[in-house]
Amino acid sequence: MTQTLTPIQGAGAMGAEPQKTLWWEFFTFSVDHKIIGIQYLVTSFVFYLVGGLLASIVRAELATPDSDLVDPAFYNSLFTMHGTVMIFLWIVPAVTGGFGNYLIPLMIGARDMAFPRLNAIAFWLTIPAGMLLMSSFFFGPASTGWTAYPPLSILTNEHVGQVIWIGSILLVGTSSILAAVNFIVTIWSMRMPEMDLFSMPLFCWAMMATSVLALLATPVLAGAMVLLGFDLLIGTNFFNPTGGGDPVVYQHLFWFYSHPAVYVMVLPVFGIISEVLPPHSRKPIFGYKAIAYSSMMICFLGLFVWAHHMFTSGTPDWLRVFFMVVTLLVSVPTGIKVFSWVATLWGGKLRLDSPLLFAMGFISTFLIGGLSGVMLGSTPIDIHVHDTYFVVAHFHYVLFGGSVFGIYAGLYHWFPKMTGRMLNEFWGKVHFVLTFIGMHLTFGPMHILGLQGMPRRVAQYDPQFAPINVICTIGAFILAISTVPFVINAVYSWFKGEQAPDNPWDALTMEWTTSSPPIPHNWVGEPVLLTGPYDYGEEYKEARKEAAIAASQALT
Repeated sequence: MTQTLTPIQGAGAMGAEPQKTLWWEFFTFSVDHKIIGIQYLVTSFVFYLVGGLLASIVRAELATPDSDLVDPAFYNSLFTMHGTVMIFLWIVPAVTGGFGNYLIPLMIGARDMAFPRLNAIAFWLTIPAGMLLMSSFFFGPASTGWTAYPPLSILTNEHVGQVIWIGSILLVGTSSILAAVNFIVTIWSMRMPEMDLFSMPLFCWAMMATSVLALLATPVLAGAMVLLGFDLLIGTNFFNPTGGGDPVVYQHLFWFYSHPAVYVMVLPVFGIISEVLPPHSRKPIFGYKAIAYSSMMICFLGLFVWAHHMFTSGTPDWLRVFFMVVTLLVSVPTGIKVFSWVATLWGGKLRLDSPLLFAMGFISTFLIGGLSGVMLGSTPIDIHVHDTYFVVAHFHYVLFGGSVFGIYAGLYHWFPKMTGRMLNEFWGKVHFVLTFIGMHLTFGPMHILGLQGMPRRVAQYDPQFAPINVICTIGAFILAISTVPFVINAVYSWFKGEQAPDNPWDALTMEWTTSSPPIPHNWVGEPVLLTGPYDYGEEYKEARKEAAIAASQALT
């Protein structure tokens, strides 16, 4: 990105006195996108801790071959609720609702989202959704996996818990649709006049692709949930084979959303990584347009890959070939991003602080998940390792190694902007080391378990798998402990941390041109666009200086 943009006439806000947000405002029906973004992040992180607790119990059970910690039926509920919480109440709300709400208006020079009240409604739908899901533990929680495949989900004895699960998913889905509409309208129509599409930060491109994908795919999941609820509550036979229904139709509906949901979770993280790397390596992003177009290409191709989850569901051979080819094809735009990120780092003046460490950790772990995804996209290999721990390893390398590492990179990068305080770097590095070690120790050996034939979703297993499961359990406990320094660091720094300057990273995107934390309505007067979002390096210094002089003259 080499274009230097001229400033907008008007008053900027760098150095404006920030107005402190009172603590009780975070518990109100606020329409300020910044408060809503933090509400999303904090709420989703609480659910992350809940989901992590459930995962720790699952791994403690799997430390031994026998079912000796929890009842096998309750074990089924534990991994069902773990998957549901982590996907629908942690990653999706954090990356889209949290970072998306906080950053999009600031990055495009807008005062707020296009529909502030709709924005608030979208957040407050996630609270009853989470409470509803957790309340199912008192009525017999869902125990059919996060996929809720019929006929198991229809014939289960836990009808109440399964119905509550469906209601929770419908609320989260509604929230996702409302947010998607808001992001698309905001990005498309509320950019400052001088900011065209190819002057936007890449996070905006990622959120645009994510929102289109969510808007197209989420209603299909909602339809599947409604029909499944009808089968449970009023005895219809949409998916019940004993009454002439077809459970495979449910799989098509479910995966038409749930594989694009992977991109809903990782595309915003791709955007976060594209924002973190340039300022911390002091280089322009490599291949701006390639990264932007690849986000839209993933959005398009992501709608045509769902049936690779169904290679063992009686899918005809010719259809298997089609979905195998498209699955392998979708790796191309992802590879473009990885190549561009590595090229951005290459030869840069790297500052190995916490945001960059987590960003590089994301690239390495996500790459492993992507390579195993290419393997699973091949029909013969997928059939061989279907429903084994190889799939569990792949899934977590993509979503934990991808989304969670990216979320942490974003939190360390934008924490000063959100709070006006710096996180402690020493504890940030401790957090990264524990997370990185715990991640690979937990999920890396699962590839071996899968290739050896250990099935997933079981509480009891053949004793030959015990040694590797012990290693995975130790890794899971390290991963659980890794959150402790982050929580303490974040809470302490929010109140007592070192005061942050307005732009501690010397970044060039628009959110860093206002105070930290931003004032109400983000800027005093009109925001000033001095330069392109990634114009780092010696060759751009003179252009930025000239733009700053022009902006100063405009103020007078």
